[in-house]
Amino acid sequence: MVAATKQLKLNALIALVVGSMIGGGIFSLPQNMAASASAGAILIGWGITAVGMLTLAFVFQTLANRKPDLDAGVYAYAKAGFGDYMGFSSAWGYWISAWIGNVSYFVLLFSTLGYFFPIFGEGNTLPAVIGASLVLWSVHLLVLRGIQQAAFINLVSTIAKVVPLIMFIVIAAIAFRLEVFTADFWGRGNLELGSVMQQVRNMMLVTVWVFIGIEGASVYSARAERRSDVGKATVIGFIGVLALLVLVNVLSMGIMSQAELAGLKNPSMAGVLEQVVGRWGAVLISVGLVVSLAGALLSWTLLCAEILFAGARDHIMPSFLRKENANHVPVNALWLSNGLIQLFLIITLFSASTYLSLLYLATSMILVPYFWSAAYALLLSARGEGYENAPGERRKDLLVAAIATLYALWLVYAGGVQYLLLSALLYAPGVLLFAKAKHERGEPVFTLIEKLIFAAVVIGAGIAAYGLYEGFLSL
Repeated sequence: MVAATKQLKLNALIALVVGSMIGGGIFSLPQNMAASASAGAILIGWGITAVGMLTLAFVFQTLANRKPDLDAGVYAYAKAGFGDYMGFSSAWGYWISAWIGNVSYFVLLFSTLGYFFPIFGEGNTLPAVIGASLVLWSVHLLVLRGIQQAAFINLVSTIAKVVPLIMFIVIAAIAFRLEVFTADFWGRGNLELGSVMQQVRNMMLVTVWVFIGIEGASVYSARAERRSDVGKATVIGFIGVLALLVLVNVLSMGIMSQAELAGLKNPSMAGVLEQVVGRWGAVLISVGLVVSLAGALLSWTLLCAEILFAGARDHIMPSFLRKENANHVPVNALWLSNGLIQLFLIITLFSASTYLSLLYLATSMILVPYFWSAAYALLLSARGEGYENAPGERRKDLLVAAIATLYALWLVYAGGVQYLLLSALLYAPGVLLFAKAKHERGEPVFTLIEKLIFAAVVIGAGIAAYGLYEGFLSL
């Protein structure tokens, strides 16, 4: 299968990285950030994020080069370094993050269309769910026609979505006013924001959300035309997206105050541009968002299926997920992912889940996979595995991996106890698929250490379930 599908060139891999990262997050960034932090705290937060995410990008680049035999990125690294259950947990968490992220994209997409057609409301009305379902299964049919064809369409949509972002940046730079940006720079006039450090912590999940997808090329390493392109695509994509994100966020805070931005409806970029040029600016951003979300939905639909397929190929997921159609698309993995997206779209009718709440939940699920990837890179460089003829590179990679690991731990802390417990609730049921995969190979389900880890997950899941029932936790 791999030999037949090694067709993704560097430009397609970069587009997968950029297309995965630039979805709906950047279009809602001004409001999402202003809801948690002032301009000064936001600059500090972006500084931490830039260093942390850059080290993660370098981690994925290093692992792609040092371990060319490991395909599927985040899942494979956790398994190689820390055993089957950690590998499975990374694949499971990444997969859940991906399809919950798609649910949030559907909510945001139809919330945006609600700007033109009020019947769609905030993206969680009955007409919105029906419309989202039609789009979901249209994307499903498109992906069934082949990974390569879908990747080409993603490349085109990635180019199309960047155009309105650049237009926004140019117009916002002209309209930027320093006195607006520096007014109440540290947020001391708004006691609800808390201390500067608290503001930085509160914005962290949003910064991670807009960078989810940085590992997109690693997930497709088995389908890359040249293995060396995987690392290049990761770093190039990261730097380009970082520049766009920071400019959109910072320039917006020089046009409207923190309180005004926090009160905007998403996609908040539309409200910012409307403030400068009038209604046509909001229309431009809304159209750009629709194009962007279409591409992001395609990228993440591909990633959802690919991560399950990779796990099944390496026997930590049940064998039925290895089934491919004639176009080398993992059909059962695709059906399972989109079936759950459909279920959660229906749930949004009754739970009134918003884009932001789904965003936080999806982000919390990916923190564990990121942590294990960074920890594996740290383990390799500490052992000197693969560095026999490159001691200088080993020292550099050891430092980078250490920073990335600390950053991943900081993210878990920044996410807070609520989302850690909710993550446990979503991680726990995955053991059924893990146990089935182990049974198929006639192996015991857990090692002793894995039993202890799973027990901790079950305890966390129990607390989360009780919290949801009693109302002191919420989605």
